[in-house]
Formats: sequence, C-alpha cells, structure tokens
Amino acid sequence: MRILIAAGGTGGHIYPALAVVTQLRTRLPELELRWLGGHRGLEQDIVPTQAGLALDRLWLRSLRTVDASINSVLDPLRLAASVPQAVWQLARWRPDAIYTTGGYVAIPVLAAAALLRIPSLLWEGNAVPGRSVRLSARLATVRTVSFRVTEARLPAPTFVTGTPIRALTSRGLTAHDRAAAHARLGLPVDVPVLLVFGGSQSVRRLTDAVAEAVSDLVERCCVVHITGSVAIEEATALREGLPTERRERYRPVAFLHDDMDAALLAADLLVGRAGSSTLAEAAAAGLPMIVVPYPHAAAHQRANAAEMVEAGAALLVDDADLDGDTLRQACDLLFDDRLEAMAEAARSVGRPGAAVAGAELLVALATGGPLPAQSELDAIVGTRPA
Repeated sequence: MRILIAAGGTGGHIYPALAVVTQLRTRLPELELRWLGGHRGLEQDIVPTQAGLALDRLWLRSLRTVDASINSVLDPLRLAASVPQAVWQLARWRPDAIYTTGGYVAIPVLAAAALLRIPSLLWEGNAVPGRSVRLSARLATVRTVSFRVTEARLPAPTFVTGTPIRALTSRGLTAHDRAAAHARLGLPVDVPVLLVFGGSQSVRRLTDAVAEAVSDLVERCCVVHITGSVAIEEATALREGLPTERRERYRPVAFLHDDMDAALLAADLLVGRAGSSTLAEAAAAGLPMIVVPYPHAAAHQRANAAEMVEAGAALLVDDADLDGDTLRQACDLLFDDRLEAMAEAARSVGRPGAAVAGAELLVALATGGPLPAQSELDAIVGTRPA
C-alpha cells in the first residue's frame, strides 16, 4: 500500500500528519510513504529527521508571510504552477490514498488527486476553516475536523475526530507519572511547573513577558520556556542573569521534539497560543491553559479555544494584554484550588485517539473498504493510543 502525505508550513500542519504516519506504520509495517511539501516551511527540517521520509517539494511557499512584498504577487503564480507539478508527482508514484492537513500545499495536491481519481482525506484543525480549506474541501473524498462546530461548515462526508497528536506515554512515561516526566526534564518533583509555549514559531510577546517576570516566577515555580530558534540566545542569557540557586528553575529550550510529551505531563499549567495541536495536547494531558490567541488569526484561534474555555479548562487573555503580570497571575493559579477542576475539565474534552481514527479512515480509503461510522470513530478518539 502507498500513501502520500501532503503537509507543510507550520508545526500545526506538520505534527498532526506525523502523528497519523506513526499510527499507519504501527498498523502497516510494510506501508510505503512519501511526503510532499513546499518551500520555506518547517517540513524541510522536520520531515527527514523525525519521520525519516524523503521530502518532495512543490514550487509554492508552504509558509507565507503576512506583510506586503513581491511575494504577494508571486505566491498566486507559484500556487498555479504547483498544480501541474502535483499532477506529475501523483501520476509518477500513484498512491492508493492521500492525507493532507490543509494549508497551501493542499490546494494543488487535492486538485491533482481529484483529476487522477485518487482518494484523499483532508483534515481541518481550526474551528473556522481557513482559506485554503474553503477553496479545496470539495475536492477531497473525505474530511475530518477537530471541532464539532466545523462539521456543518464543510461538505459531507465530514467526520469529527479531533486533532491528531503524538502519544504522550512514550519512552517509559505513563499518562499520570509526573515524577518520571520531571526526572526526564531534570526538574525538582516538589515544585510546580509553568510551561510557556508559543507553538512551532517564536513568539516575541511571550518572550518579553517571561523576561519581565522570570525573576519573580522562579521564586515560586519552575518555568519551562520553549522559545523557538530566534529567541533561545536571549533566553539563555536571561537564565545566566538569575541567582545561581534559582537558575535550575528556568529552563529555556529552542524546541522539545523528543521531550515534549514529558513537558506536557510534568507541567501544571500551560501559557500558549490557541493552535489546534497545542489545545489538543493540553487536553490529552489534562493540562489547564491560559490561552493567548495569535493576533493575526485571532478569530480562528478564539474559536479554537472556545471548547476549552467553555468547559472550564482554560482562561483566555488577549495578546495585547499579555505581559509579566499575566505570568505572575498564572503562577498564582498554580497554588489555587481551581487548578484541579481545570485539569479535570481539560481531560473531559480530550480526544487522544485522533491519529488512530485518521489512520483508520485512510486505510479504508486506500483499500476501497467501507468508511467507519461516526459512532465508531467516537469510540476510537476517546482512547489513548499505545
């Protein structure tokens, strides 16, 4: 069996696809996989190293800039030129099914798949579908979504599966073994942990807020700060400026690829964006959140966060209001009786088996078998994968 993964841009598009790849490989050891991405996105670094797959790239840029530039003119041309390129890639390899996580890569790939009559599965992680998904959703054979409110916004058949995430119980960890997670990260077991994470890209406002408050925070808690590559030097210098006896309580790291599961299980509270993957991993780990929607996608991220906020698992803070005082208040919450109720609420909305459900649907498409019913998928997504 051959399956093509089409995903690129930010980690929010790449890591869900990686989670599905892991489940496919567990189920079908002889499976042939290829990955099709674009230029400028994180896939060029992540896919070869973490998935062990060769990466083919279309001419389009999978990670676009929001500022006006010559690329505003060139990007539509690159997108159009990528359609015949995608047709050639698919005709050359002829996969049995295609899995795509939206973004600009999805548009030419789904167009080519429809032309060549190759079954495809499109996953949309935002509560409000993005532009590329709105343009290409009808070209997909089947769609899956993270939020129930999204189902009515896309053509049938669309299934609610949640966001595919990595297993949080790998490398000797169990879902409730905080001590093992603390040990993996070298954190003291008896000190609460605040995890600050802005997603797969650096977040200037989070970095500034940490710099403003860290000297106060480390007196009361440990701070694991995932900075991204841009801000790691600044954060490392900030750590060196702390008193020697408190430096171990501030742990800045650029990325936590292999140890992200440990960070999620060790943390008592997460401050971060409202990307679909961040929310899904926090819910699966039973981790309360202070959600700070990304300002350039505030409507989408607010809608994403609504489920956790309404369930009582998260508090919402506007990006413009995020500062050192926000983090100091987050530290206060670590010692508040509300935290345990928030953790239980987070677990109640988790769908840890979403990647298994995605793999189940993909195999059905690839083999021409019947698609599982929504009730069958509901049973799958509520189960933590091995």
